[in-house]
Amino acid sequence: MPETWISDEMRAAIGGQHSERISMPISVSDIRRWAIAVYYPQRPPREFWDEEYAATTPAGGIVAPQEFNPFAWLTASGPPARDALGQGASTTERRLGVEPPATTKMLNDVLEEEETDSKAAKAYFHRDRPWIVDASIKTCAPVKPGRAANSYPSGHTSLAFSMGVVLATLIPEKAQAILARATEFGERRLVCGVHFRSDIVAGQQFGTVLALRLMEKPVFKAEMDAARAELRAAHHTD
Repeated sequence: MPETWISDEMRAAIGGQHSERISMPISVSDIRRWAIAVYYPQRPPREFWDEEYAATTPAGGIVAPQEFNPFAWLTASGPPARDALGQGASTTERRLGVEPPATTKMLNDVLEEEETDSKAAKAYFHRDRPWIVDASIKTCAPVKPGRAANSYPSGHTSLAFSMGVVLATLIPEKAQAILARATEFGERRLVCGVHFRSDIVAGQQFGTVLALRLMEKPVFKAEMDAARAELRAAHHTD
């Protein structure tokens, strides 16, 4: 096993800025809904949702979980502008001139394939999101105003299962845990009010089929072989 996976080109990229994003203002309600989704089905710690209790903590008020991501939705500057490198999963590496690890490259390719295919499916079915159908539904994060006819199938769930099936194939001894995590990932889309149950089920099926077809392609098989060797060297699989 190598002493480090950090290459010289990665070290050279340290401190470099490849893009800039400014988040929307974050409200207590945003933090509360995020915590509920992240800790589901368990109850989140009180400092993330109980303002009276949070006032007695050293923070003096509600704080966001460490995994809270203010860039998970639309930023203050709007959607990122496309440049010559595009907006694909490996854009960051290309901008910094860094060759990603084999496992990262493989998963990035899954992500790009899933995004392309699920967008086509969403456009075909053209189903409204839950908060459009029922205005009383509150989502975990702010949503764009206007029509949102891209609910079916769930892209997040499709991505979770396409990556999950590939990783479960690479690391069979951890397959059960990997696929359980993929299922949980999809369930949180229900908690956040952004999908119907049938969207989640379709995403599970769509992602699974996508992964199986990808794994039949010679180019992707070679990527899996490289990733498997990398994971074995890191003692992440037998």
